Amino acid sequence: MNRMTSIGLAVLMACIGLSRADAQSVGSSYTSTAPRDCRQIGKPSTLDGSSTRVCPGKDGLIVLIAEDDLREIVSVGRSRKAAAEEPAAKVWFAPFNSSEATIEWRAAGTKPFAVIQRWHIADNADPDKQGRPNTKAMLVVTRLPPGPVCHVAYVDGIANPNANELARKAADDLARGFACGKDAVKIIGARGRAVELATMR
Repeated sequence: MNRMTSIGLAVLMACIGLSRADAQSVGSSYTSTAPRDCRQIGKPSTLDGSSTRVCPGKDGLIVLIAEDDLREIVSVGRSRKAAAEEPAAKVWFAPFNSSEATIEWRAAGTKPFAVIQRWHIADNADPDKQGRPNTKAMLVVTRLPPGPVCHVAYVDGIANPNANELARKAADDLARGFACGKDAVKIIGARGRAVELATMR
């Protein structure tokens, strides 16, 4: 093998290595589920405040947010219908709750495989001065297609000062191999009041 051939082969192998590394690099990007950034489906109910909106996501996915009786569901799919049929669309936390408007998308290269979102769970045992329940923060990790969309892990936002890092690690380590309907949702890090409230049945 002459010198030029050796150099060419080395360059080729380096390029292959770089492209593989790039394809597998994992990172975060963000989208909004704030009402101003989404499409409202129908008119919100004046009786119970129920509403549904569809928000743009990543890689052709949309985010479905539905609220009923002061409780929300968040699901993801290629369409509103698909998102509404996913397991994530059928998970309701028992206490009143709401999700924050920022969704973090974890992706390998350009392909998202999980989302992370902060939720607030009402704690009736901890009322404020007006008698309304204070809320406790929790991060929810949800797996994405291919395959079903479902909750993978919960991270208590108060009990864990590094909750964001724990949620990202859970997304990266667990989401792609998680079997919805078979695997139990994992509690990551220290258990706190938010996780206790969210897992009440």
